[in-house]
Order: sequence, then structure tokens, then C-alpha cells
Amino acid sequence: MDPVSVQLSSKNLWAWLVRLVSQHPEWLSTKMRFFLPTMGMGSSDETPDPDWQLRQLHAQGQATWQSFIYGLCMELEVPLHLEVPLLSIWGQDDGKARPGGMQGNQHSPMPNRASRPHQSCGTSPRRKQCRKQQLELVKKYLQLLKTFTQQHFASQLAHVPPILQWSRASTPLDAQEEAGENDLGLDDDIDVSIQDLFNFKTHKEPRVTVLLGKAGMGKTTLAHWLRQKWASGQLDHFQALFLFEFRHLNLITCFLTLSQLLFDLYLSPESEPDAVFQYLEENARQVLLIFDGLDEALHLHSNKKPVAADGARSALTLFSDLCRGTLLPGCWVMATSRPGKLPTCVPTEAALVYMWGFDGLRVEKYMSYFFKDLLSQEVALAEMRTNRRLRGMCAVPELCRVACLCLHHLLPGSPPGQSEALLPTVTQLYLQMLLSLGAHGTLSYPSLLGLGKVALEGLDTGKVIFSAEDIPPSVMAFGAVHSLLTSFSICTKPGVQETGYAFSHFSLQEFLAALHLMASDRTNTDKLTCHVTLNSHWVLRTQTRHGLSDHLPTFLAGLASHACRPFLSHLAQRDEAWVGTRQAAVVQVLRKLATRKFTGPKVVELCHCVAETQEPELARLTAQNLPFQLSFHNFPLTHADLATLVSILEHRAMPIQLDFDGCPLEPNCPEALMGCGQVKNLSFKSRKCGDAFAEALSRSLPTMGSLQVLGLTGSQVTARGIGHLMQVLPLCSQLEEVGFQDNQLKDSEVLKVIKLLSCLPRLQKLDLSRNNFSTSTLLCLVKAAVTCPAVRKLHVRESDLVFLLSPLPETATERHGSTFPSEFLCSPPHPRLQKCHLRVHDVEALIELLQEGPRLEEVDLSENYLEDEGCRLLAEAAQQLRITRKLDLSHNELSDSGVIYVLRAMSMCQTLTELRISLLSNTVVLMFAQEPGGQEGSGERAAMRNSLAPPVASEPPLGPRRIRLAHCGFRAKHIEKLCKALGAGCLLSSGHLDLSDNALSDEGLTLLAQRLPGLGPLQSLNLSKNGLTLNAVFTLAQSMSALKWLFHLDISLESELVFLRGEKATLSSLHISCSDPCPHTCLRECQLEPSSLARLCAALEDCPGPLKVQLSCKTLSDEGLETLLRSLPRLPQLSLLQLSHTDLSLRSPLLLADIFGLCPRIRKVALSSLHHVALHFGSSKEQNGVCCGFTGCSLRQEHMKPLCHMLSQCEALRQLDLTDNLLGDDGLRYMLEYLPQLPIAGWLDLSHNRISLEGTLHLLETLPFCPHIRQALVNLGFKQHFRIRFSKQDEAGITLRLSECSFEPEHLPRLAAGLSQAQQLMELSLTQCHLDLQQLTVLLSLVRRQTGLLGLRVQEPWVGQVGVPALLEVCTHALGLIAELSISETQQQLWIQLEFPHHEENPEAVALRLAHCDLGTHHSLLVRQLMVTCNRLRQLSLSQMNLCNDDDTLISISGPGHACLILASCLVPSSFSHNQCDAENTELLVQALQGTCGLRRLHFSHFPLGGSTLAMLIQGLSHMTVLQCLCSGPLLFSLSLSHTQIGDTGAEHLAAILPEFPELRKIDLCVQAGGLWGNLTVTLSCSLSGNSIGLAGGVQLAKSLTLCRRLEEVMLGHNVLGDPTALELAQGLPPHLRVLRLLLPCPFHSLPSSHLGPKGALRLVQALEWCPNMEEIILAGNKLAGGVPHFCKGFRLLRQIDMVSCEIDDQAAKRLVASLILCPALEEILLSWNLLGDEAAAELAQVLPQMIQLKRVDLEKNRISAQGAWLLAQGLARGSCIQVIRLWNNPIPPSAAQCLQSQEPRLDFAFFDKHS
Repeated sequence: MDPVSVQLSSKNLWAWLVRLVSQHPEWLSTKMRFFLPTMGMGSSDETPDPDWQLRQLHAQGQATWQSFIYGLCMELEVPLHLEVPLLSIWGQDDGKARPGGMQGNQHSPMPNRASRPHQSCGTSPRRKQCRKQQLELVKKYLQLLKTFTQQHFASQLAHVPPILQWSRASTPLDAQEEAGENDLGLDDDIDVSIQDLFNFKTHKEPRVTVLLGKAGMGKTTLAHWLRQKWASGQLDHFQALFLFEFRHLNLITCFLTLSQLLFDLYLSPESEPDAVFQYLEENARQVLLIFDGLDEALHLHSNKKPVAADGARSALTLFSDLCRGTLLPGCWVMATSRPGKLPTCVPTEAALVYMWGFDGLRVEKYMSYFFKDLLSQEVALAEMRTNRRLRGMCAVPELCRVACLCLHHLLPGSPPGQSEALLPTVTQLYLQMLLSLGAHGTLSYPSLLGLGKVALEGLDTGKVIFSAEDIPPSVMAFGAVHSLLTSFSICTKPGVQETGYAFSHFSLQEFLAALHLMASDRTNTDKLTCHVTLNSHWVLRTQTRHGLSDHLPTFLAGLASHACRPFLSHLAQRDEAWVGTRQAAVVQVLRKLATRKFTGPKVVELCHCVAETQEPELARLTAQNLPFQLSFHNFPLTHADLATLVSILEHRAMPIQLDFDGCPLEPNCPEALMGCGQVKNLSFKSRKCGDAFAEALSRSLPTMGSLQVLGLTGSQVTARGIGHLMQVLPLCSQLEEVGFQDNQLKDSEVLKVIKLLSCLPRLQKLDLSRNNFSTSTLLCLVKAAVTCPAVRKLHVRESDLVFLLSPLPETATERHGSTFPSEFLCSPPHPRLQKCHLRVHDVEALIELLQEGPRLEEVDLSENYLEDEGCRLLAEAAQQLRITRKLDLSHNELSDSGVIYVLRAMSMCQTLTELRISLLSNTVVLMFAQEPGGQEGSGERAAMRNSLAPPVASEPPLGPRRIRLAHCGFRAKHIEKLCKALGAGCLLSSGHLDLSDNALSDEGLTLLAQRLPGLGPLQSLNLSKNGLTLNAVFTLAQSMSALKWLFHLDISLESELVFLRGEKATLSSLHISCSDPCPHTCLRECQLEPSSLARLCAALEDCPGPLKVQLSCKTLSDEGLETLLRSLPRLPQLSLLQLSHTDLSLRSPLLLADIFGLCPRIRKVALSSLHHVALHFGSSKEQNGVCCGFTGCSLRQEHMKPLCHMLSQCEALRQLDLTDNLLGDDGLRYMLEYLPQLPIAGWLDLSHNRISLEGTLHLLETLPFCPHIRQALVNLGFKQHFRIRFSKQDEAGITLRLSECSFEPEHLPRLAAGLSQAQQLMELSLTQCHLDLQQLTVLLSLVRRQTGLLGLRVQEPWVGQVGVPALLEVCTHALGLIAELSISETQQQLWIQLEFPHHEENPEAVALRLAHCDLGTHHSLLVRQLMVTCNRLRQLSLSQMNLCNDDDTLISISGPGHACLILASCLVPSSFSHNQCDAENTELLVQALQGTCGLRRLHFSHFPLGGSTLAMLIQGLSHMTVLQCLCSGPLLFSLSLSHTQIGDTGAEHLAAILPEFPELRKIDLCVQAGGLWGNLTVTLSCSLSGNSIGLAGGVQLAKSLTLCRRLEEVMLGHNVLGDPTALELAQGLPPHLRVLRLLLPCPFHSLPSSHLGPKGALRLVQALEWCPNMEEIILAGNKLAGGVPHFCKGFRLLRQIDMVSCEIDDQAAKRLVASLILCPALEEILLSWNLLGDEAAAELAQVLPQMIQLKRVDLEKNRISAQGAWLLAQGLARGSCIQVIRLWNNPIPPSAAQCLQSQEPRLDFAFFDKHS
């Protein structure tokens, strides 16, 4: 089209366009406000010219004009023939077409906000005007401000203010006093809430208020609404109000002055701006500046605040200076922000107000405003009330607006409940809003995607304000048509105004961005999933500027729902499979996040995301991975947050604990918990929880059926909130713990809460700490505690108030019977009233109150102000208070006079056991014992105790009293009053008195000693730390004769310890046996001079005996020691004198050795290390000899002569110990020289005296000259032993044992010479003396004697290595006859006994034992020598040997095997057990046994017997029997074939020959158990155990056994015998039978039994009655249920009966227990692992006292309850010698078991048997 045509067409279109918009003036005005927000519309009475309006729009630029044309075509009815040219001419980007009459360069200037020319306030000069003119200008400007606000910011919809809540940490004091409620704006009068935001009465500066609220809570709306209310005259306190948004201020790059901020950026005065600004400064208290979006301000973290030369600053710096009062001081500043860390520019004194959105009333009010039609209102409200999820979303004002839009679209023609299906999530709520916009066909998917692209780019770049160039015209028109975009005027610098665009709400920008991410094919899956993250709220505490993607992950998760797939498919123009792939990627990321552990903020974010997906499996995974204790700390939580969490918890199977600590919570937040059955513990700790919060909580508590612990701590709950809670808490019967600590509860509220004690049956703890209650209320609490049966403890300390309860069993008597012990019930209550400001006038009321209640175990009244009088009154009333354990009156300002008053008051209290008073530590504690007959109580508890307590035969006496009066400042002047008070009423009879840490001094002690007899007998008296001297020691020593009860005097002057103890106290403290109750005097840490020692001995002369004296001082001179020793004859009652920790001189051993001449009563002298001396005395009648020891005394050779001379004065020296001295070899030589002079008949110990091998050889050479030496033990190794034993009695020879002596070859001749000369030496033992094989050969060849025996025992490692042939070859070099030879490889030991002179040996005395050897020789010469030597051998033991048939075997077919035959032919007992032997050697061995006529015992257990070998053995036994009969030799009576697997065939063969052994006494068919259970097989046995003998073999075997009439033991265990075998055996049991064992006892009975049934076992036991000598009956592991044997005649010798694991029940046990009385010798009853219950236990309890020999009863693993165990304990108490009753693994509670075991220690409930 040519330019002329374009020009003509544009003129025609312009005219038509003017006519079109003239028909729609309101629509045109709306577009003008959108595209030209800065343009003034003029007077409301004048209708704007459409042509002028269109020209103003066209002047804004091509982008604005194109967006207007697109909107016109979309919204108005434009004919198609005109729509095409409109879009083609003015919808293009070339911008060449102009409307008629306009040039291309003509632009309408951008007017200011008031359509006036711009005036710069910063440059106009100040004019001097009169005051009246100035006020007129100001008045005109202020009116202009209001008019400007009304014209440009009028709201079309009535505003509903959200819930506002003060932060108590920042609430002004005046506001706190005036505000009676936590919530602001709850009343219908909105003005009241507005006034509460500004405390006009306060005079404090700065006046800064910060509104905190999450996105969508209405912060910006509230700010604009406040401005509108001010413009309408409702905030009349403020003359001027300015509103700034930080998102606008962020666009200003230059510095501003405050006047520029107020006038250039907001509204400029018509004239004289300086005068107006001056007025604002002078009246700053009436100026309000509102800053919206503080969290969006740039550079909040910067601490630099640059200021230009003219005072210009950045916008943020201006805000900071306004807050701090440096600019416009006195003005009011209000800021809005999302929760988080406030920037440093906000003063700490600023008032914080939380915005919580809408509650139910506010939602309904908003809907009533939104829906003008009454019918629509009712339908919408009904829909909202029935849809809990929708109601929760409407708590957020922005979501409430969106929900109303959706309901407005959905309700017409929709059935009820449609919103629940279409609006389940926030994402689908926004989605439904978009669908409602497209109801008329105006929803363009490409434009929607384009708008989402703009939104996403804004989030990525941090942009929330867009220019016209940022948004395509079509997208702009789409956003304007559907109100998705808003426009406003922005100022980039003073005088420059532009139009900015933003989304109608920031959440909408995030939602559209999420739509673009999900539906755009330009976004791959990786980029999509990168946006699915959890934004941690912890950054709110460290970062002041928040991110712009708070809800983007939530919207992405919501779009991943299946319900959104069709819409996304249409939006993306792709199939649903493509959309499903992207949704699955989002869900997969959430699934990974669900398995991770997060803190509270991220958990909330995760729950929001998971709930939006509507995926049950994902919700279940998230819920199961939440920790049991889920804590939330210090971040805001709304109703929507908690509702989302609860929706996730509904998918959790396990209980959970929710802790909210320091979290600002929305007042109606607890309503979200309604019906949540997964919460077990619920705790709130926040100052922001008030009465409204408690009211909301009260609506949810009755619906939480699993809740056990409820805590509401540190809140602001008052009477109103408690009233709501008290109405519903009685309905929560499952509660176990309730805490209302640190609230604002007064007396009345506390008393209301106490009613819960009787309303909640399972309550265990009630905490009311840190509330406000008076003393009168406290007494009421005490009354409630002592009268409530369930209260166990009342703990009150200052502000702490805690009730601890132990609910009584519901039906204790029904479950346990009337005899259930009372110890299993709850203990009496413990009132503790510490630091409660109780005074004397409260005592009488307290006493009266406590007397009304039951018995009290403990009463704690410490840290009050009772003083002397109060303590006296309580002490006098203690008997009536019936306290069973403790009364604590500590820290009650008791004086020394008060102590006397308390003592006098307690003199008549019979139950007092201990009194502890210390004025230094302010301690006053009275301990009591249970009164005789004190089991009764009061009320229901007492009745229950009386009904359940067992009868008591006799009441136990009260124990001795303990009176401790330490740190009371007593002096000598107090002794008389003190003793008078102590002597009254026999207060201290047989008790303990502690007067330590006072100031008695010697004077006070003398007075006390004079009055001690009047106090009666004491058990102990403590006088420590009373400033006593040595004179007091003598006084106390003299008083021992007057005080008959005094047995122990213990004094340590340096430590100031003085103890006097009686006989019983001495026995317990010193561990002295009852047979030795000797008076004991111990004087430690004293400097004893000779005169002091003489005075002490004189004071002890009158003491009764026998007397023990212990002394300890740093040093004791020789003179002092001599004085002490010379005084000993004057103490005939002395039995022990000890000097410990006392330094003595080197001369002290000689002085002590000389005591034998001074005191003939001495029996033992022991001196150790010159520090410890012990002298033991005895009567002259005792002639057992004297023991003398001087160890570690540095004795040398020069001391031996005088020492031996003094020791020779002793008549009989039993032991002389000189260990650890410095004698050496020379000292030993001197000692051996003087040995004949000593009357020693015992041990001489010279160990650790540096004696070498030379001294050892010298001892050997001295043996011929010391006839009384009987034994010498020498070890020259590490042990350094050197001991010699003497004896004057005739004993057979001397034994010399040398260890680790390291003999060299040059020592052997001297050693052999000594052995040859010492004719008395009978045995020499050389252990690890480095004697090799060659040296041994030399030694044997050198030893010559005339006659006698000499035994040589060599123990060296090589003995087990060289082999038997080499050892035998060494033995051939001995000059004497080998009488005995023993070789043990395992012990590495060789024993040779030589007999001199060499003659033909006596075979009867020779024994060859080759134990534990692997015989490996084939030397025929040695074998022939052995055969000659051992032709009369009577015993051969080849057990645990290797008898395999190889080249090195002693028992082989070629030669050496014949030697074995010869050796075996002369045996009496033979044992081949546990050997490894092949078939050939086994047959050879059996052949050898056939020719044996003297064999009586034969053991083949664990021997490999095959079929042919067994047959040969049976045949050999038969031949042996014939040979024994022919030779008239002894017959076989012990045969063991256990673990040889002979089977049924072998059993039948054995049964055939058993009648040929008439002497057979015992048959053992049980497994031999070792280890822990010991060897249970006796010496004489025929064992066929573990041989797989079945029914056939068992019957044949039983027939044969009945023919063995001398049989004493039968062991048939662990073979499958069955009842037929038992019945056959029962027909003819031998009369001499002692033991019948059908199962070997073993741990846990892992081995099989003999498979006997009730019939066979019963018949077998009945037959046993004809065997009167029965000692053991073992039937364990057999099924005896219904057939438990019982005895008619009884067994007088029966010691053990074992029926473990026999399925015995109560009925079967009754007959068995009745039979046990007929067995008087019974020692052990084993009935574990059965079915015994309380009835069987009762039967056993009746017979236990009658069984005097019974030692052990095993009842493990049965069904005995606590009642049955108690019955057994009663049976033991009636008299029984039983050592233990095992009750492990019975259904007895651990607490009951512990209680029973404390009463009766013989009841053992442990897994391990401590008595085994």
C-alpha cells in the first residue's frame, strides 16, 4: 500500500476508532489507567474527550499503542473488515502510520502526578512569608495529598484486615498494658486495630513498626488500605502520609534528599516546597512514612552509607536515617517485609507485628464482600465450609481472592462439593483461575506461554517490574485483558516518570514461570529439575534479601499432578506422554528428597511440594522417613503449613512427636491438627501463643486420639485460654503428660488445672512451673497431692511446680489376687516444697493439712523461712504426720538454740532413725522408719494395701538412731544443754552420735566424757575436727574402762579424726569377725615421744581385754621403741600392737628380736620395710611356736650373728621370714652356719636376697649337716624364691626343687657330688635349668650312692621333642636301678626313680606310664629290655595316643606289636579311650584281650568299632569270661562302649553275652558330657550311649539287663528306645539299682531323649519302688504330660529327680509334688522348661519347709507369675535349707523380680546360674 493510501486509511480508521471507544467510555478509562497510570483524569464531573485520550495513548510509543490495539480487538466487538486493517496498520512495528492531524515527532509531554508543571524542590529559594501564608500553603498541600490518594488509589473492593499479632519481644510497654488480647483486628470495629498499630501515647523514639508476613498475606494491600483510610480521614493523628515501595525505589540510581523523596517521587507542592518541608520537620510526630517490601530492597547487606555533599543519599540510606531519627526526627515509620533477618538499618527497638492472613470469620467476611448476590454468597460460603482443604487455602488472603474468582466461575450450575474435586491444591487453584479466564474463548495458549516466559526471565534476573519493551504487545494485551498484569508510574530519577508493569501478584509470576518450565519444549528435563529445590528458611536468619523463587518448586510439584496433565498437553501442544515424562522427572526428584533428613523449614517445604503432587505413594514415603521427633525452631508457621504437614502425616503408620520451639505461629494454626491421629507428643514453646491460640488448640485436642504428651510452654495463655483447654482436656483420657509451664496462670487458673489429676486416669506428669500462684494456693496444691491416690511426688521450688503421678492398677486385686504383695503398689507421695516462702504462720496450716492425708514417704520443706519455731513445731508434729522416710527442713534459718529445741522435740518420736543438722551448710534432715503396723493408709490406697499385703508374723524392731550435729558451732558451754537434750527420752540409746566439725576443744571433750555414761550405750561417737590435742587422747583412753560399749577408739590428730565405736559398729567398719570382738585403739598421725608413749600405756592399763592398739607417727626413735617394748609386760590384756607408716632405724630389727626375752607372750613379730611393725600376743598356754619376719629391712651378713643369737632365745620358732634383704651368698653362708642354733621348725624364707647359683650349691652341700631340713625350693629366675622348710619330726627324706638355675657343664660334678653325699635327699626337681640331654646323661652317670632311692624330675622343652627312644637310652646310663619311669610329652617332663644298689627289681613296684606320647620307635633291643623289665606290669594306660599302623608304631604286626600283646596280657584295668587306631591294630588289640584273665574294667568310649571288629570284641569278651571262670579270677564289672555307634545289631550281640557277667554293677548308656557340666560318667560303667540303638535292640538289651541282678546304674539316654523298652525293663529291675538315667543333663537339652511316653515312664517308675536304694531318677526330655510318675512308698536315699522339658502342667505336678515328701534325702529337683504355673508353685511352697535336705529347685522357663514367685518366697521364709530356686524366663515383671529378690535372695531370676 502506497503512503497516500496508508495516510487515507489511517484517517478513516482513526475516525471510526474514536466513534467505537466513545460507545465504551468506562472501558477506555480503564485502559487509560492501565497504560497511563501517571496521567491525571481531571474532575470526575467532566467526561474526557475520547479523541484526546486516544492521542495520549498513541503518544506513549509504539509498544503501548500496539498493546492497546491488541486489547481492543480482543475485548470489543470489532468487525472483521476493520480488525484486519487495524492490526495491519497499527499492529506493526514500523510505527510509520500516524493518526490524522499528528506528525511523527509530536509527543505529548509526560505530566507529573498532579498534572502540573514539574518544580524541583531542591533548587527553589526559601522565601520569607508570613506564618499565615505558610500555613495556607501547607494546608493546601496536605489536602492535595488526600485528593491525590483518593483519585489515583481508590479501592473498588472493601478491605478485610488480616490477623495481626504483636511480637512480645518488641511490643512497647504501653501497648502491652493496654492490649488485652494477642490478636489485633478481631473486632468488627476495624479502627481499633488500626489504632493498636500505632501507640500514640508513647514518647519513646524511634517510632518504627515492621509488619512481617509471608507472601500473599496482604502486606502491600494493608499498606495501600492504610493510605486510603488516612485519605478518608480515619487516621486523623497523622497530617501527612507517604507510601513508597522498595521495588520502585530500587529503580532509582541517583542519590536523593529527603525533600526530593517526598516531593519529586511522590507529590510536589504547588509552590514553596521548602516551607512545606519545614512544616513537616516541625510536625514530624504527625507524619507517617510507609515503606513496602523492605525485604526487596537492594544492598541491604551493605554497611556503607555514602552521603553526597548536598545531603543526598540512596533510598535505603534515607530509610535507615528515618528509622534512626537522624532525618525527620519524631516521625512514624512503618515497613512491611517477609519474615527473616531484618537489616541493620531497622533499630532493635522497632515494634514487630506478624500478619497471619485470615481466620474463618475473615474468610466469610471477604466472601461476603466479593459476592454481591446473596444467593451466590450462601452457595460460596457453604462450599467453603464443607471443603476443609479450600478453607485452609483461603487462610492466605491472596489465595482467598483466587478461590473467590474460581468459585464465581464454578458455582453457577455446578453441583455442591464441586470445589473439592476441582480445587484440591494451590496449583490447581491457579490453574482453575486461568481456565475461568478462557471461558469466553479469550484464553490464548501462545500468549499464556509468552507471559510465562516473561515471568521466568524475571525470576532468573531478579526483576519484578517490567517496561513495555520487556513484554511483547500481544502478551501485554493478553495480560491486561485478564488482569494478569498491572501498571503503575515509576520514577527512575527526579522529574523522569515512566510506566512500569508487574504481575498482579508475585505468586502469579511464579506460577506462570512454572507453567512455562513444564510446557515449553525449549526447556529440557535437566533444566526443569534444577528448579525443584527446597528453599531453606534458615537463610532468613542470616540474609536480609530473599530470593524470588519461594513457591516455584511448589508450583512445579503441583503441575506434576495427574490432574494437570490435560491442561499442560493443550498448553504445550504435545501429547500427554510427553507431559507425563516431565511430570515423572519432577516426582522422581521429590522422591529422592523424601528419603533425606532435613530440618524443620525444609520439611515444611517438602510437605508442600509432596501435597501438591497428589501422589499417595510419595506422601507415604515422605511420612515414613520423617524422624520420630520432628522439631521446628524459630521460623514462622502458618495454618497452611501445619495443614499440609498433617495431610502428609495421615500416610504415616508410626507415631510422631512434634516440637515447636520459638516459632511464630498463626493463632488458628492448631486447628490444622484436628483429627490427626499420628501425633503422640505435641509441644509448643513460644511467647507468641496466646489465648486465641489456646482456643484453637482446644478445638483440635479431643480429635487427636493418640496424643499422650501435651506441652504449652512459655506462652501468653491467661484465664480465658485455660478455660477453653479445661473444657476439653478431660475428654483426652489418653494423656500421660501435660505441661503449662511459664504462662500467665494465676491462682484460680492453677486450681482449675489441678482438677486434671482426677480427670485423666493415665496422667503421669503435670507441670505448672513458672506461673503466678500464692502461698494459699500452694497449700491447696499440697492437699490435692496428698489426697489424690495417684500422686507420687509434688515438687515445688520457687517457680517450679510439678506433679508426678503413678496411676494405680485398674484391677489389681482381680489380676493378682488378695495375697499380692503390697511392695508392688505405688509408694506414698513425696511433697517437696522448696523455696516457697513458707513462714512460721504457715506451719500450723501445713501440719493440719498433712495430717489429713495418708502416710507420706518424704516431705521436703527446705529453703523456706520457718526459723527455730517453725522447725520445732514440725519436729513435734513429725510423729503425727506419719512420715515414713524423710523430713527435710534445711535452709530455714535455724540457730544453735533451735538445734536444742529440735532435739528436745524429737526425744519422744519413736520412729526417728536419723537426724542430720549442720548450721554451716544449713542442713536439717530427719529420717524415719516405718512404724510397727504402719502399712495402713487412708482412703482407697490404704484399703488396697491392707487387702493385698500378706500377714506379718512379728514386727521388726526399729534400728539404731543416728544423730549428726556437725558444723553447729558447739563449744564447751553447750555440752550440758546438749547432753540433757540427747539424754531425754532415750534419744540416743544404742545409736550413733556425730559431733564433728564443732569447737569443743579439750575442755569440752572432758565435760562430754564425764556425761557420756548418762547417754546410754552408743554404737559410735564422732568427735572429729573439734580442736583436740594429745591430752584428749589420754582422756578418751582412760574412759574406755568406764564406757562398756566402747570397743574401738580411732584417733588421727593430724587429720583431726576422732571416732569412738561400739561393738557392732566396729564389726561392720573394721570387718572383724564376731568371734573376735576385741577393744581396739588406733592412734594415727601423732608425734609420739617416749614420755607420751609411757603415758599412753599407763592410760591403757585399766582397759578391758583383749586389747588391740594401732599407732602411727612419722618417726619413732630407738628410745621410744625401747620405751614401748618395756611397757608391754604391764599390758597383759594386749593382743595386738601395730606400728604403721612409722620410720624406724636399722637397729629396730635387733630391738624387736630381743622382745622374746622381755615378753614371753609374744607370738608373732613382723617388721616390714622399717615402716610397719605388728606384734601379736597370746597366752602362755599356746605352744604353737613363734613367727618372726624382718622383710625389706636392709639386713646384711654382719647382722646375722646378733640376730640369730637373739632369735635363739625363742623356745620354738615356727617361721622366719627374711625376704627382700641384702644377704647375698655370704649372708646365706652365715645363716646356714648358725642354723643349728635356731629352734626353727617351719619355713625359712630367704627370697629376694641376691642369692646366686653358688649359694644354691652351697645349700646342697650343707644338707648332710642340717638334719632338720625337709624341703628346699629355689628359683633363681624372675621370681627369686629361696625357701627352706624344717621339721623336727621324722619324715621320709628331703625334697629339693631347683628352677631356672642355669647349670653349666662345670657345675655338674659339684651337683652330682652333692646328690651323692646327701643321703636324706629323696627327690631332686630340675625345672628349666638349661640341662640338655647330654648333660643329663653325664649327671646320671656321676650320681653314686650306697643305698636308698633317688628321684630325678627333669622338665625341659626338649623332653617333648627328642622322642622316647632317646630318653630310654639316657636312662640306661644311670648307675642305679630304674624303679619308676614316666615320660610326658605334653608336660615336657621326665621322671626317673633310681634305686641303689643295683639288684633285680621287684615287678610289683614298677609302673611304666607313657602318657600323652606318640610312640615312634622300632628298636627291637629296647623293646626286649622293656619286656624283661616289665614282665610283672599290672597297669597300662595308652589313652590319647596315636596307635596307627605305620613304620614308626610301637604296636605293629612286626615285632613291637607282640610286645603290646605281652603287656596287655597282665593288665587289671585297661583304657583305650579316645585313640586313633586302624582296623588291623584294633583286631590285634582285641586278640590280646582274649587272653586276659584279671581284667575288671574295660573302656572303649569314642573307639572306632566297625561291624567285624565289634563281633570280634563280643567274641573276645565271651572267651575272657570263660578264662576268668577257669582261673577263678575277678570278673568284669565295668564296660564302656559309648559313642561307638554299635546300633541295633551290636545291642543284640551285647545283650546275648550280658548274662555271662554276673558281677556287672553299672550300665551307662548316656553321653559323656565334659566341659562346664563335668564328667558325669562314674568309674565303673558299661556305656552304650550315643550308639543309635533303636526299638529292636533296646528290647533285647532290656531283657538281658534284667538278668544282671547286681546292676546298680542304668544309663539308656539318647537312644530311640521308646515305651516297649521301658516296659520290658520295668518287669525285672535289679534290686540294687541306684541310678536310672534316661537323659543326660546338658545345656538347653540339645541332645535327643530316649523317646519315652507317659505310659512307659509311669510303669518304669512304679517298678522303681522295688529298688529302695535309688539315688537318681533322670527322665528329662521325655513326653510325660498326663503320665507324670508319683511314688507310693518313696525313696529314702533319692538325691536327685530330673524331669526337665517333660511337658508337665499344674495338674500333673500336684501328684508329683505330693510324692516328693516321701523322699527325705532329696537334694535337687529339676523341673525347668515345663508348663508349671502358680498352682504348682503353691503346691511346692507348701512342701518346701518339710524337705530339710533340699538344696536346689530349678523352675526355669515355666509359667509362674509374680504371685507364684511370692508364694515360693513365703515358703522359703517358713524355714528351709534350700540354697536357690531358679526362676529365670518366667512371666514376672523385672520390677517385681527385683523386689522379690531383695526380700528373698535365694530366688534367682538371672540368666546365668550364680549358684552352679
